[in-house]
Amino acid sequence: MGSSVTVQTCKRYVLLAIILSLVHHISNSVTNYSIPEEMKEGSVVANLATDLSLDVKTLNQRKMRLDIIGNKKYVDVNKETGELYIVEKIDREHCPTKMSASCYLKLEVILENPLRIFNIELEILDINDNAPQFRRDAIHLDISEATPVGERFSLSNAVDPDIGTNSVKTYNLTKSEHFNLEVQTGRDGSKFADLILKKTLDREQQAVHNLILTAVDGGTPARSGTASVIVRVLDTNDNAPTFDKVSLSVKIMENSPIGSLVVHLNATDLDEGSNSDIAYSYSLYTSEKTQETFSLNPSTGEITVKGMLNYEDFRIYDMEVIATDKGANSLSGQCTIKILVEDMNDNHPELSIKSFQSPVNENTELDTVIAVVSVSDKDSGDNGVVDLHIPDNMPFKLRESSDNYYELVVSEPLDREKVPEYDITFTVTDRGSPPLSDNETMTLELLDVNDNVPQFPQSFYTIRVMENNAPGALLSSLTAFDPDLHENQYLVYFILEKEIANTSMSMLFSINPENGNLYALKTFDYEIEKEFLFHIEARDSGSPPLSSNVTVHIIIVDQNDNAPVIVSPWRAHGSVVEEKIPRSTDKGSLVAKVIALDTDSVHNSRITYQFLQVTDATLFSLDQYNGEIRTMRMFSYRDPRHQRLVVVAKDNGEPALSATVTIKLSTVETVVKAYSDMTEVPLEYDIFSDLNLYLVIGLGSVSFLLLITILVTIVLKCQKPKPSKAAPPCRNSVISERNSTIADSTLVSNDAYWYSLFLAETRKGKLVVRQPVPKGSRYIVSSLPRGTGLTDTSDSAASTLQVNSPMFTCFYLIMCQY
Repeated sequence: MGSSVTVQTCKRYVLLAIILSLVHHISNSVTNYSIPEEMKEGSVVANLATDLSLDVKTLNQRKMRLDIIGNKKYVDVNKETGELYIVEKIDREHCPTKMSASCYLKLEVILENPLRIFNIELEILDINDNAPQFRRDAIHLDISEATPVGERFSLSNAVDPDIGTNSVKTYNLTKSEHFNLEVQTGRDGSKFADLILKKTLDREQQAVHNLILTAVDGGTPARSGTASVIVRVLDTNDNAPTFDKVSLSVKIMENSPIGSLVVHLNATDLDEGSNSDIAYSYSLYTSEKTQETFSLNPSTGEITVKGMLNYEDFRIYDMEVIATDKGANSLSGQCTIKILVEDMNDNHPELSIKSFQSPVNENTELDTVIAVVSVSDKDSGDNGVVDLHIPDNMPFKLRESSDNYYELVVSEPLDREKVPEYDITFTVTDRGSPPLSDNETMTLELLDVNDNVPQFPQSFYTIRVMENNAPGALLSSLTAFDPDLHENQYLVYFILEKEIANTSMSMLFSINPENGNLYALKTFDYEIEKEFLFHIEARDSGSPPLSSNVTVHIIIVDQNDNAPVIVSPWRAHGSVVEEKIPRSTDKGSLVAKVIALDTDSVHNSRITYQFLQVTDATLFSLDQYNGEIRTMRMFSYRDPRHQRLVVVAKDNGEPALSATVTIKLSTVETVVKAYSDMTEVPLEYDIFSDLNLYLVIGLGSVSFLLLITILVTIVLKCQKPKPSKAAPPCRNSVISERNSTIADSTLVSNDAYWYSLFLAETRKGKLVVRQPVPKGSRYIVSSLPRGTGLTDTSDSAASTLQVNSPMFTCFYLIMCQY
């Protein structure tokens, strides 16, 4: 039992010895590889199967694996191919097993069946992947401007994590007038730089020097890093204070108040700090009198008045001022000042009015002397020279007559209506500094002369007067204005005499001579007088008097004061017009035509017609504008034989006036020739066929009577004064122009109307003959019943239309029915 245990123990020791021997043999065999850092992932380092003489086909069976001595797995082995490849990029500068400047990765490749272990050492080679860096971005140096040339100043060196040739190789410095750079090598091979002063510094010219220090490594391509070198130059007291001007000349007025500033001295020191602080003081060359009269501020350099200045006692003061800095070795500068005391302008000029003429007429001639003025000043030099002036924009000027004497004369025409008086201010001023002056004001009044004619606001007045006005009614106020004064502006108004139809304007109108109110002296009738044109004069009371006139146009405005007059069909006063028509009359046939005339104006004389009474409204129609009565249908056996029509003619006035006519129509069975609607038929139609003989006799008689009437009229006109154009017409007169049209079926001057009148009147046994008249003339129309003969126009005889005019002759022949 004991022997068997011993044998087994011995076997174990032998096996352990074999394994240890094998392990020792393997560990002593190391395979070395070298790769650059930063290789890409997946890059193949080596083929271990080939390098270790292993069968690629058995690598999986033998469970080949890779153990890495470290915490991070950067490489791995491909069991299919035996290739060693990069798993993660390796940064040599962060190598986990870095030994001094080198970096190694230790690996073990283990295989089983049989067990074998291979040691592999992977060296990571450096590449230039880092640029040199300074510990600080800015290097500050303080160097005194007194530092001698050649002085060295150490600069901080740069650090490059790369090694060998990839580390810092040299340093460069930007070009500088005052500094050089020297590069040195340390015992460990590192590079460092020294700044060397090659030219003396001057803080007053350049207080700070900004340089750029560049560190460059030896890699390919080379990398670099920079740092700012800021050199601040420290001041030394190497500049003395200097004044703006070495010598000054200052003027000051006498009697300047105590504390008045004379001059402000300014000295500057280019140094800084206490080296530039300056103190001012008098030198030994400044007299006590000067120091007693003027005070010097040691801090600001202001020189002010300390005592009274009197030009007559002392005119010039000389002084020397020293400016000293407060440096360790103080420096100083000097300035010489000469102060001149000037005479003060302390006397005012004097002004005296020797003569002054006021008031004066506004028509005073140019260059007329209005005033004489003298001036003086007790001062001397420019302070005693004086100037005299008056305000601008005045119609006067000053004219020097002798030394210090001036005349005020008229330079432009005067006009009291624009400026009634002038306040003239005489101002005398000396030429001192500051100038002194004195003034005096005089008032010049202007007397009025009658140099303005009365003026009406308008040159033409149009006044509308309603007819039938009350006598003495105020028509308008025509007031003129005269800008003159007193009697020159008192106005009197007149109507300039003018006769119209042997009637003086003063009989028709009157004007108040004091206020220009215009009155009507009579009642006007539009149908007689339509307008008046005359002049009114306004005259002032000056000497000589001035006047102006204005044109007045009086327009009489029509009132609706005349009722329409029915001229067709004619009937005796208040009688009924009887007409006969056949019962066989067609629909639309003309039965009768009502014609009415109105003597009012066009607007008021527009006449419309309408039925006031009608027996059968379905039988007849009335045109409201031309007054034509027509049948609306044919007569039937039921219609009565007698029809009564009452027609009213109404004008367009307000209120409207009217006239009526009653027409009694009787229907007959016999054939009666119907009226024609033609617009024009020969005058002989239907009359001259039966009345030839009577017409010849009648025309001869009337021509004889007309000739006698003309001769009598000529004789009477030669014996009597010319009758007034405004003579009143007869009761039924109306006025109308030949070319005008009285609208809406009133009398119109055209052939259609004459023919309508012819039809209407001939039916009642009257004959109307019209003689053509010249264009633009007027006419007379008369209509008389049968059997009246040739008579004068009267209320009972006829309705008459007439207008007197020298431009034409128109007459009517009236004959009895045969």
